Amino acid sequence: MKKKKINELIIGSNNKGKIKEISDFLPKNYDLFSPYFFKLKSPKENGKTFIQNSLIKAKYFSTKTKKACIADDSGLEIDLLNKSPGIFSARWGGKNNDFNIAIGKVYKKLNEKDKNWKNKKITARFICALTIYGFKKKPIQSVGIIEGKISNKKMGKNGFGYDPIFIPKGKKLTFGQMKPKEKYKIDHRYLAFKKIKKFL
Repeated sequence: MKKKKINELIIGSNNKGKIKEISDFLPKNYDLFSPYFFKLKSPKENGKTFIQNSLIKAKYFSTKTKKACIADDSGLEIDLLNKSPGIFSARWGGKNNDFNIAIGKVYKKLNEKDKNWKNKKITARFICALTIYGFKKKPIQSVGIIEGKISNKKMGKNGFGYDPIFIPKGKKLTFGQMKPKEKYKIDHRYLAFKKIKKFL
């Protein structure tokens, strides 16, 4: 007996920027829903890694809605700040996840760590951990990482989150300055999706 094909999928996030980006990566044959549709708030993310937190979200939303769910946990690691903000990337923006506040905090902490940081290469990376829950007996998971550096100031209005201060390795523009099509060819979320594409 053929297994019924899954054609509905929850994007397990309440972050509008993330919802848009994930939906852009997904095949067009799915009916997509966000937690807003079910009036669900995000669960408490108490994992110690990106992959653990993505599983927490995917399992929670899938269980609550009885539908398959794809969720990611992503963030920025800055080497000079001992890989902070890391899994706390969104929380650096306060209760409302305001990334203007979060970016201000990054620059404040860099200044505290090294007054001369703007004259140095501040290495960093974006990490995206993806989990699909409800497709198979076991969760499907992948991780995408892109290396780069922190810009001296915010540049660009595209994207979301820390995009205006991250310059990917080998590029001159921040993610915030890139057009979505350009960013989608190289970013951490694309790299994570590339690994699980065959399951979608």
